Parts: sequence; C-alpha cells; structure tokens
Amino acid sequence: MVGIVLISHSGPLAVEVAALAAQICGTAVPLAPAGGTPDGGLGNSTELVAEAISRVDQGDGVILVPDLGGSVLTARLFEAPEVVVADVPFVEGAVAAAVSASTGAPLRAVLAAAEEARTFRKL
Repeated sequence: MVGIVLISHSGPLAVEVAALAAQICGTAVPLAPAGGTPDGGLGNSTELVAEAISRVDQGDGVILVPDLGGSVLTARLFEAPEVVVADVPFVEGAVAAAVSASTGAPLRAVLAAAEEARTFRKL
C-alpha cells in the first residue's frame, strides 16, 4: 500500500490532519505526520520527515504532502522514483490520497487522486 507523509510547519496540525484522513479512510493506510521541529517548535525537520518515510514505506511508494513554503523545500529533498511530492491543498490532498491509497491503488494513481483535490469545489 502507498504510504503518505504529512509535512507541516506545525506538529499538531500534521497530527490532526493525519487523524482526520485515518478516520475517513480507515487505519490500514500507512499515514505519518512530520510536523514542526524535534523540540516541538514551528518549522520543518528533515530528521522527522526521514523517520516518517521509513514508518510508512511498505514498498509501494510514498507520497509527501507538504503544507506550504519551507515544507515544500524540505519535501523536495526526499524526491526519488518511489517518493513523490504532491502539489495539493494540505487537508483535501491528504484525504484524497489516503482514500485512494486505501483501495490499493498504485503510487501514480494515488498521486493523481490527490492532485484532483486542487479542483474540488465546496459550493
């Protein structure tokens, strides 16, 4: 199953978005928050992202969902053929990726589902 890492400047935000996605798609999807700094501050940590990737990688690829600015730059440090960065809204993209991953879809299909979140209308 494709793994998903949520990279935010805020640890609590990453944790809550991961919890929301898990409640919607089920707990079978390997989801990991990687928010804030190791000491609990605001920012990004390559160490936390690397640990999160290791936790969710089941051999089918990993999608990194960054929130903004610096987290995008941090995520791009980990790009590889089986580790991709999703250019998506943080909450909507995370949920769409998790739902798609829960179906057993391959990496590129999960990424495409997450990218569709950019066009979701609310009204």
